[in-house]
Amino acid sequence: MHSSQNYITLLLCLLFCITKVQGQTGKRMDCLYENCPFEKFADSIEIKYGCHFYFDPSEMNDFNVNVNLMQATLPQLLETVFKNTGYHYTADPFDRVFVTSQITIKTKLPISLFEPDTYTGNNRGFDEKENGFEEKLKVATTNKLYEIGKNTGHDAGKATISGYIRDIRNGEAIGGATLYIDTPYITTHTDQFGYYSLTIPKGWHALKISSMGKKDIRMQIALHADGKLNVELQDYVENLKEVVVYNKEKSANIKSMQMGVVKLNIKAIKLVPVVFGETDILRVVLTLPGVTSVGEASSGFNVRGGSTDQNLILFNDATIYNPSHLFGFFSAFDPDIIKGIELYKSAIPEKFGGRLSSVLDVTMKDGNTKNWTGVAGISPLTSKLTLEGPLNNGKTSIIIGGRTTYSDWILHSLPNEAYNKSNAYFYDLNLHVTHTINAKNFLYLTGYLSRDNFNFNNDTTYKYGNSSINLKWRHLFNDHFYGVITAGLDHYEYAVSSQFIPVNGYKLGFDINQKNFRADFNYKLNNRHALNFGFTSIYYLLHPGSYTPQGSQSLVTPNIVPKEQALESALYLGDTYTVSSKFSIDAGIHYSIFNYLGPHDIYQYETGVPKTVNTIMDTVSYKAGKIIKTYMAPEIRISVKYELSSTSSIKLSYNTMRQYIHMLSNTTAISPTDIWKLSDPNIQPQMGEQYSIGYYKNLKANTIETSVEVYYKNIFHYLDYKSGANLVLNHHIETDVLNSKGKAYGVEFLIKKTAGKLNGWLSYTYSRTFLKTDDPSEGQPINKGTYYPADFDKPHSVNFIGNYQFSHRVSISGNVVFSTGRPITLPLATFNIGGATSLYYSDRNEYRIPDYFRTDLSLNLDGNHKIKQKIHNSWSLGIYNLTARQNAYSVYFTNVNGHVQGYQLSIFGTAIPFITYNLKF
Repeated sequence: MHSSQNYITLLLCLLFCITKVQGQTGKRMDCLYENCPFEKFADSIEIKYGCHFYFDPSEMNDFNVNVNLMQATLPQLLETVFKNTGYHYTADPFDRVFVTSQITIKTKLPISLFEPDTYTGNNRGFDEKENGFEEKLKVATTNKLYEIGKNTGHDAGKATISGYIRDIRNGEAIGGATLYIDTPYITTHTDQFGYYSLTIPKGWHALKISSMGKKDIRMQIALHADGKLNVELQDYVENLKEVVVYNKEKSANIKSMQMGVVKLNIKAIKLVPVVFGETDILRVVLTLPGVTSVGEASSGFNVRGGSTDQNLILFNDATIYNPSHLFGFFSAFDPDIIKGIELYKSAIPEKFGGRLSSVLDVTMKDGNTKNWTGVAGISPLTSKLTLEGPLNNGKTSIIIGGRTTYSDWILHSLPNEAYNKSNAYFYDLNLHVTHTINAKNFLYLTGYLSRDNFNFNNDTTYKYGNSSINLKWRHLFNDHFYGVITAGLDHYEYAVSSQFIPVNGYKLGFDINQKNFRADFNYKLNNRHALNFGFTSIYYLLHPGSYTPQGSQSLVTPNIVPKEQALESALYLGDTYTVSSKFSIDAGIHYSIFNYLGPHDIYQYETGVPKTVNTIMDTVSYKAGKIIKTYMAPEIRISVKYELSSTSSIKLSYNTMRQYIHMLSNTTAISPTDIWKLSDPNIQPQMGEQYSIGYYKNLKANTIETSVEVYYKNIFHYLDYKSGANLVLNHHIETDVLNSKGKAYGVEFLIKKTAGKLNGWLSYTYSRTFLKTDDPSEGQPINKGTYYPADFDKPHSVNFIGNYQFSHRVSISGNVVFSTGRPITLPLATFNIGGATSLYYSDRNEYRIPDYFRTDLSLNLDGNHKIKQKIHNSWSLGIYNLTARQNAYSVYFTNVNGHVQGYQLSIFGTAIPFITYNLKF
């Protein structure tokens, strides 16, 4: 926290300060206030006199204004209000009023205090001598005047400031930082690269910059012409003695266009206790409103009533099909190389497509551009190491990280001989290189590799993995316009094999390959219009399944499902239109085109009857490169925001989405044996539309965020399965799936505390998802053609995440999770036919497994914070499932001697202690 001297400096970072208001001395107004809270009083006076107040709301909570003046000037009013109150005020020539408590503000500054840093038209923030790239501004200082552009003496009109906001410790780009001026109120945000462009009137301004977890700064600028301004922000370290003056600005969640979007930085993610002490991004995502999973240790997640395959998971623009290790026990993302995540649940940006429910965008760090640093960690199950640093005199930065597990010792220690000969391991590798060619051209190279291997008691071996590589080129055309060109390769595969019985040795395999190309452009036309447009294309190559002999003694007959190919392309255009300071519209279109390609054989069926093997009429063969089937349609994206006040707003959105790739699975979660299927002439693309409305309100000086969002979704052509469906090695999968339609609706509540020793969030979600198959041509309808709950329908979900900071070194974190049990189909009776006992089942998903409840607790201990210390360490220890509740993952039944016996499977049926040790160097 600041001392009184720093506090004064922060408030008086103006060229001239005087104790009397001068800009509005001539305006006279009637002022009658009785027991009026000061914040309400300030709002009223700002409207009457056109001034602007700055104060700490927490200091003014108990100050009520009582005044009765007729035709008073602003100085007269302020003198009367604050007389003999213990509060002090000062004002500047720009009608800004600063209110303080207990300390007196000095109004005269030493002449030598201001030492301007000058940015002329010939030196716009970059030193281009010898084709080098050097940032001129390192730390913004509030007691300096920064001149931008060449001063010609004609400061009429507008000019543009552009540049980068970075972290002062490592040069990491800071995305989502807010920059704004008050008079007139104009704001902008940095993109994922930390870049911003702000067009404002020429002249003197107080430029404010803020970002989550960083210290807010105010800079005095004199804008003469277009120029560059690069700023580095410091970490915010809370201190109980600090004095803070808050501008009564609208916070980001109130004034931004984004709706149904959750952003989390890695600092917040690492505070959440998880099983085995390994920070898990997906487990934290599951605590957000509107996000659920089908059970513990399951990979994948469900968003607003959607299935797991309806989520697009991007890792630095690479598509990840299986985001987990060891069947869901660990996330596939190494937390030490992650910068943050964004989850889009509604109002999905027009540049994204291909999925119905959500987009999870995971971004990597760029790498330290100043020093070589590293992070290492060890726990009872995993070890990891990350290194990052600069190359080529700081023009290039690199970050590389690896993680592996040695969990075999747990399996070998199990008392049951059916499991203690099993083996399990995984590893992942990450690489990210950033290279600055010059001030307008940048290159980014990203590589990712993950592998999993599980052997069940020397019998069946499961292997699966993701791999991807992409290259980006970013070019700045000018201060208002830049583009990013991306090309990449993505690959996902799995294999199940066994040689336990040599003559039956087999290998079951599947893989999916993508070639990606996209061009994204951002053009800021002016402060009212921000355009986004571009082109994307994905080439798919799938091998849907192969069953081949494993070993020289195997007698297995090969069975290979023919490969599939397709091209999915899209053009998009979007505009964020700021109608007024309170009203904004974000409208866009994503026009997608899907071409299913040969070579392939397509079955043709009788019309008007269910598709079965017996109704196949003909087979049509298509040659390589031939377009077999084309689907195309526009996808609409519209969002509207209206600010009700400085602390509240209402937002509405409407989205339509299309999905051309489907996951076929006998489980409700993503598993290593899932198959992905492309849309073809017999399987239509999934389609959906979502309506959303939300109300957002901030309390306690924007330190508490509250929101409520309501949504309704229609789903078309969702694939459900016939009873007894065969999904593996099926050459005509359309005969075992049902074309269903669905509806989903719900309401989400969120309370989030962002500051103070105690912080965290509490969320509650009520959501329902129903499916219906009532088309006679699809065969026997499920549940007689009525709506039935989807496998992932969980009406109630409550999550509490809390962190209490005892000191800079000691904190405690906890989370409490509750959700309704997922639906299941139960056997209700047995009957005998021809001497064989059979089961009679209930309607599909008529019953539910028991509700889920879990409490976790962890203690976080940091080493000392000495700046010159080369190695910093930290410990995290705690208990997962503190109450040792045996939560049901699934319920299953077996027929034993004619009697049906039910069983409940629990993944973690007891409390699990964990401890993790981390090093930073």
